[in-house]
Amino acid sequence: MKQNKLILIILEGRFGIFRLEKGSEVPAWVYGSSFFSITSTSEELSIVCQESSAPANIPEGTGVEKGWNCLKVEGPLDFGLTGILAGISRTLAENGVSIFAVSTYDTDYVLVREIDLERAAEVLEEEGYKILKT
Repeated sequence: MKQNKLILIILEGRFGIFRLEKGSEVPAWVYGSSFFSITSTSEELSIVCQESSAPANIPEGTGVEKGWNCLKVEGPLDFGLTGILAGISRTLAENGVSIFAVSTYDTDYVLVREIDLERAAEVLEEEGYKILKT
């Protein structure tokens, strides 16, 4: 095992990634999630939140990717730090694990498919990351 790098915390619950049409309003159900990220661009409105917050019948025209787990990089992280997300994503990519990344002012979040969580945790620990559950 390599020298300890960072602590990654597995957040509770399963997460979904939702794509709404540009100009869409943010649905009220998003705010029921203990973690959510909303990104609006000129092309789309993307939302990441716990699946349990989303209604059973997602409106037509909404892209949906369910079955993700979220790893939080223990922060806050200083803006002067470099390569945090690159190191995590490189390790996972080299081991065939796809990610969806979200960054905030204080830290980074890496979503991996639920079916890949065990493998992701294993390879990250081999690289010196400490994995904790909430």
